[in-house]
This record gives sequence, structure tokens and C-alpha cells, in this order.
Amino acid sequence: MDSGAIRRRLAMGAAVLAGSIGLALAVPGTASAAVDGSCAGREVRTLPFSTGTVHVFKRNGYVCAVTTARNPGVKRVMSVSVQARGNRPVVDKGRYRHRAGPVTVHAGQRCVWVKGMVGRDSVSSGWILC
Repeated sequence: MDSGAIRRRLAMGAAVLAGSIGLALAVPGTASAAVDGSCAGREVRTLPFSTGTVHVFKRNGYVCAVTTARNPGVKRVMSVSVQARGNRPVVDKGRYRHRAGPVTVHAGQRCVWVKGMVGRDSVSSGWILC
């Protein structure tokens, strides 16, 4: 192999490596979506309460929410709901160990109302993301 071919291969390898690192660092919303791994988009609100937290994500007019328990492990009643103004709420309610949801609605530019519950405590956002 001549020295020109070796340089081209080294340059190609460096370009591939640099591109891979750039993609790993530049993907938006990855860190916040890692909270639950099930909602697309970026986290726009966190609604903490004594027994859990509701994580709210938004992407391209869609709003997604997940309720996570503060102390996972024991099955208990949990729920999450998202309601776009003018529509009925989308709800996930049941006995879970770690999280309820995700639930997703198409809100467009409308406000949404998000609720979450773990055990006897809950949180309600009021109209947000208007």
C-alpha cells in the first residue's frame, strides 16, 4: 500500500470517529428522556410531590407524561393523565411498582392539564404549556 492510501484510510477513520462523537454529544433531549426511556422529546416540566414525580415531555405538538414513584418496589395505585384543552383526558391508572404511563396526546398549540398520583398523594398542574 502506498503512503497516499494509508493517509486516506487514516483520515477516513478519524472522520468517522469525530462524526460518532459529534452525534453522541448533539442529540437533543436524550438526557431528559433517559428519566423513563418511554417519552419522546425534551422534558419541559417536572411536577414533584411527596410520593413521586410527574415528568412532562413535548415534541412536535405532542405532550407525553409519566409518573414515577419516589420509592419504587411495592405495587401500589399509580396514575398519570394528560388532557389537551377541549378534549378528554388520556389516563393510565393501575397498580404498578415503578411508574404509570406513558400517556401521549396531540395538543398542538393548546394548553394541557397534567395529573399524577402515587398512593394517596397526587399533583395537578393546572393549564400549562399554553
